[in-house]
Amino acid sequence: MKKQTKHSDVSVPQTVTNFIKVHNGQETIQIGFTEQRISAHAGLSAFAGFLHWHRFRSVLKGFLPKRTSPNARRVEDLGLSFMTGILSGAKKLAQVAHLRADPLLPQLLGIEGVGSQSAYSRFFQSFKNGPANTECFGGLWRWCVERLAGRREGYTLDLDSTELLHEEGHQKEGVQTGHTSRGFKRGYHPLLAMLAEAKLVAGFWLRPGNSRSDTNVIGFTQELLARLPHWLRISLVRADSGFCFEPWLQLLEERALAYIVVGRIYEPIQRLIRKSTRWQPTELAGTEVAEEVHEGWGWKKPRRVVLIRHRKSQRPAAGGKLLVDCPEYSFQVLVTNLTLAVSGLEIWRRYNGRAGSENIIRELDECFALPQISLKKFYATEAALSLAVLAYNLCVLFQRHLGWMEKLTAGTLRFLVFSTGGIISRSGGYTTIRLAVRQRQHREWWARVLEKLTCPFGNCVAVEKFQPNWFASAAYL
Repeated sequence: MKKQTKHSDVSVPQTVTNFIKVHNGQETIQIGFTEQRISAHAGLSAFAGFLHWHRFRSVLKGFLPKRTSPNARRVEDLGLSFMTGILSGAKKLAQVAHLRADPLLPQLLGIEGVGSQSAYSRFFQSFKNGPANTECFGGLWRWCVERLAGRREGYTLDLDSTELLHEEGHQKEGVQTGHTSRGFKRGYHPLLAMLAEAKLVAGFWLRPGNSRSDTNVIGFTQELLARLPHWLRISLVRADSGFCFEPWLQLLEERALAYIVVGRIYEPIQRLIRKSTRWQPTELAGTEVAEEVHEGWGWKKPRRVVLIRHRKSQRPAAGGKLLVDCPEYSFQVLVTNLTLAVSGLEIWRRYNGRAGSENIIRELDECFALPQISLKKFYATEAALSLAVLAYNLCVLFQRHLGWMEKLTAGTLRFLVFSTGGIISRSGGYTTIRLAVRQRQHREWWARVLEKLTCPFGNCVAVEKFQPNWFASAAYL
């Protein structure tokens, strides 16, 4: 046997050659290359197991539009790889296509391969009109909602809109100038519906940037209510002042749906605030409540209006509008059809739960590329954004499948779980993935996750959440 030299390193694979030396200030490090099959996304094996448990590839195949070219990549493969790319952190079609270099993703997802940028462009161009998008994604939104369990208390439905700015998108359909929180800007103005308790998106429509908040809200709500499963009860609908729109309020009342909607503080409401002398103190210092029966502009009947004022000196962080002639207070106005058995303060508290919808929109913006995705055709953009939102829903359902009722953000999951690396090999006739997990407790956690995802019974024991401190604890090595 040839004696090893003092400086030899037997741990270096034979495929590594042509080292490049860099110095970190303390020592020299050699950097080379290897032909071993290594994936930076082996941690997505847990998410892929969840998809296979639900046979989600077949679900996509049933809803996505069919393609006529015999050489075209399958639509379910493109849809699944696009959503996985977005979940992995991609912001554009080119970044999704870059995942073609990963040797593991096709096997994990059970697809032929990740598409090229042009393949995704052609795929989204097949979405040509609103009815086709509604038929496709309406079924997918229903599929997501059907994964939820019924609640005796019912679910709270939050409606909201958001702004997707695209200042340079002059040649793209639907990118129009409209009023935004940053002034008049070019972009889109999509409409979303969310189930608050589940933190799940139940509907998504893209609209041009010059749309008002209440544009098409009647059709959107009718379509949404029509596809909800019969066993899922909506106990409350919440929305901001952009949706305080008489025909929409009438629709909710005709469907016997309870609602809390922020009132628009026009001059009649301002007069109501000024003349109200029935302000009642609450258990919250500095917050007072008054109630009136008021018929606003364009309303066909009077409605219950709850007025809330916060003394700025005592509650400086409280929300609300400022009035010139009442500078010491900020005001909120809530329109509701809840009975008098529900106090004004309780109505205000129930409405405040709507802050969760803002967190969902923030996560969609930060982790699912909603502000970045924009294609030339309007309905192609709507399809791409809908798939990105659907990826968010799958991330939520993945965590609920594991038994996590308080979800982590996709960014946290991506960093702690999905970005776990792994080595791919063949062993005993099987494709084998060895996850790069060093700590004993961390390995045991992965084993419980994978066992949960391969168990045929959905109600087997939940898995505890990942604990980041496992990385730092030497006791688990």
